[in-house]
Amino acid sequence: MNLTGAARIAGIMGWPVSQAFSPRLHGFWLNELGIDGALVPLPVKPEDFSTVVRGLMKAGFKGSSVTIPHKEAAFALAHTLDLAAHAAGAVNLLIFHEDGRIEGRNTDATGLAASLRENLGADFTRSKPAVLLGAGGAARAGVVALHDLGASEIRILNRTRSRAEQLAAALAKEVSPKLLVLDDSEWAKAASGSAIVIHTTSAGMKGAPSLSLNLSALPKDAAVCDIVYTPLETPLLRSARTAGLRTVDGLGMLMHQGVPAFEAFFGVRPTVTPALRAHLEEALRGR
Repeated sequence: MNLTGAARIAGIMGWPVSQAFSPRLHGFWLNELGIDGALVPLPVKPEDFSTVVRGLMKAGFKGSSVTIPHKEAAFALAHTLDLAAHAAGAVNLLIFHEDGRIEGRNTDATGLAASLRENLGADFTRSKPAVLLGAGGAARAGVVALHDLGASEIRILNRTRSRAEQLAAALAKEVSPKLLVLDDSEWAKAASGSAIVIHTTSAGMKGAPSLSLNLSALPKDAAVCDIVYTPLETPLLRSARTAGLRTVDGLGMLMHQGVPAFEAFFGVRPTVTPALRAHLEEALRGR
């Protein structure tokens, strides 16, 4: 990578930020497209977030991706927000405009919906119920994605029922699918007739206990999606594949959510390709 004084520079802010995959993702596209630019990882303490954002704007950065724990702070700092950010109450993309405005977006839902379309087809969940496991920020993105994909009902299960109820209450008027909160003990009821299960918690992530579900309760043509990408095949996805169900891993969501960020930062809309996936899979194997 050869940078000049005219390079377009963007960042990714997190605390920590060493685990972030965005620099590798954007680096692939920058090299592929021959763009004079860079995405810089920025370890930013929570108490320094707003100061750093102002400094980046002064330094000529085009914007910054935002990861844990700054997504809510980015939401509060943005002057304008897209629908997905409003629904999620969180921002993972800040775009700096020349007039001083900060635009906040949440591309998680867009990335998830695009990944599901790519792997399952545009109508896989249309007019069908779906199951959502979890009630955090990623679950909110899951609700918006299923809304975009035309699901008829979203059955939400979370270890703490009150959090699931808060999520449903916050988003019920924002999305078209009916939001139904069920207890963990009602898994069989949730699974019955569902087109897809989307898992949004950290269970099964590298170093975390895995999730155990009786997948036989699902229709035989159902799919299981896990937004985790480390490991690429979680225990849940392995069980689903063994049971003959279709599976979607979290790498597709990561790649697709990076598309609008790259376009905003560098002025070109990139393409998610098998070569990009192979590049990222190789990097994941080296972790």
